[in-house]
Amino acid sequence: MKITLDTRFNFNGSFGTLGEAVQQLRDRDLACTVAAEAVERKVTIFSDCVERGFTPLRSEIMAAYYVAACDATTEAFDRGLITKSELESQQAALIRQLLT
Repeated sequence: MKITLDTRFNFNGSFGTLGEAVQQLRDRDLACTVAAEAVERKVTIFSDCVERGFTPLRSEIMAAYYVAACDATTEAFDRGLITKSELESQQAALIRQLLT
């Protein structure tokens, strides 16, 4: 079975599509705990993974890993622990990992 954003699932007792769940994440104002751009990055990665046929759980894990790794790399750069070229190299490596 190929999973797409149109696949219907049970979300906490209510039925809907994966696409509807993604839209609900986008519609929620989570700025009080998480920066909106971080939520948007994670939702975008999650959606891309689902469209590529990964399960929702694997998509969630991949999105969480990508966002956490990007944040850690950016923080290392901000603290002066890595150079700009190392930052760019690590970001490119993360994207390659996600696309394979």
